[in-house]
Amino acid sequence: MPKVFQLSNNTMKDKRLKILFILPSLKAGGAERIISFVSTSIDKTKFHSILLVLGNIEDAVYPIDGIEVHYLSKKRLLHSIREIFGFIRSQKPQVVVGSIAHVNRVLSVFRFIFRKVIFIGREASVDLIIAKYTNKNRVKYWKLYKNYYRNLHYVICQSDDMADDLVNRYNLSEEKIVLINNPISVDIPMKSNTEQSNDVKRFITIGRFNLEKGHDRILRTISKLNIPFHYTLIGDGPEKQNIFDLAEELQMRDKISHIPYTDDVGKYLAQNDLFLQGSFVEGFPNTALESCVVGTPVVAFKCMGGTREIIENDINGYIANDTEAYLQCIKKALNKDWDPSKVRHSVMRKFSKEIILPQYEDFFQGLREKHNI
Repeated sequence: MPKVFQLSNNTMKDKRLKILFILPSLKAGGAERIISFVSTSIDKTKFHSILLVLGNIEDAVYPIDGIEVHYLSKKRLLHSIREIFGFIRSQKPQVVVGSIAHVNRVLSVFRFIFRKVIFIGREASVDLIIAKYTNKNRVKYWKLYKNYYRNLHYVICQSDDMADDLVNRYNLSEEKIVLINNPISVDIPMKSNTEQSNDVKRFITIGRFNLEKGHDRILRTISKLNIPFHYTLIGDGPEKQNIFDLAEELQMRDKISHIPYTDDVGKYLAQNDLFLQGSFVEGFPNTALESCVVGTPVVAFKCMGGTREIIENDINGYIANDTEAYLQCIKKALNKDWDPSKVRHSVMRKFSKEIILPQYEDFFQGLREKHNI
């Protein structure tokens, strides 16, 4: 359970760069995991991190230690705007970092009020594709939605596709774009070769049950396999009933286990032969990344986002263009003798915290020099 730290009376004497990170909640999620990790892990001798959580402390699943954390206990962003404004005014951060789109929209307006503060948005997905799977009154609020990126000082993107989408669709200056991949934020041991199954092949998918995650096309594909297998689904969400109705329709419900949530992802990843990703779009898929850290290869559909920056064909998995190719990739992956250490090394050499955290620190430190803050 996170601790709530109170501000010190010596705050005014603190010469570190003061950064306020804002999250809707600390529930299980990619943005929540990465922002909480970055805010607590960057160099505390250089940066004074504060985390403002709009939701409740009871919902928190990520530990927050060593920094100030404040909870507004609000259910919706709309009910938090006044408190966010007051918090920024009273705490006087030099930099404010938003975590997802609707928080970033509010910050883009605040920029014109707090003119000495640097406002940064962290983009969570590729808007060109995710817009097809969500309903956020985009028509009604299109003008604000379209222009809010321009009002932020910088936008942190997790992948090349995400950066290209913002530059091309919204005509953003490349100077506003900061490309930083997600770090491997958890310490997960590598599995041993003996953990791989033999007679019954084991597959796993971890992620929220949303349309864009493509659980349905995974189910339709693996239903064509003529081998004994078991499929573990970890997650929850609005598409849950539809997913299990489809499993019944495909007569494979008895081959599926469902775990709504776990804080021991590594254990389940290690128990499986393949991680299956069905997404139509991703920001930077943390669970696919963590599967590689464990040593379990990934079979994914080609999609916009960070997947292609993680998965290297025949090194740590395969990327398929369509459902038929996906089926063939699964078969190919099951017949390959994977070396967990090589799968792990393929991502550790690019995305370890020792590589990614200095990129955040260099960026924040550069703000101090560039903007004289």
